[in-house]
Amino acid sequence: MNIEQLRNYCMEKPGTIEEMPFDNETLVFKVMGKIFALTSLAAWEGGEPKINVKCDPKEAIRLREKYPDQVFPGYHMSKKHWNTIQINTGLPDEKIFRFINHSYDLVVSKLPNKLRDDLDL
Repeated sequence: MNIEQLRNYCMEKPGTIEEMPFDNETLVFKVMGKIFALTSLAAWEGGEPKINVKCDPKEAIRLREKYPDQVFPGYHMSKKHWNTIQINTGLPDEKIFRFINHSYDLVVSKLPNKLRDDLDL
């Protein structure tokens, strides 16, 4: 996977915008103002691409145990609710896309009804 594939996948999700609110290196994907994924452009450029995604706490632990070389507690995030996924290290892109879907769905599920209705899911 390359950064454009990741970006295009995230941007296809209803209500998604991209921002760089922290610095000129961290690309953040939000749905209705809430972060569901973020990645370091410097990490991609340095050959160690990764993405942080939100995750159900029990599922986060299960994934870390199942994929100890690719899934870690969220870097600079709540370790309970976020995982860092190493890209291009053996996990199929489809699985990474499922992790992104899970993150997006978790964030959407916590939105007020009015905002969820605006998404036309």
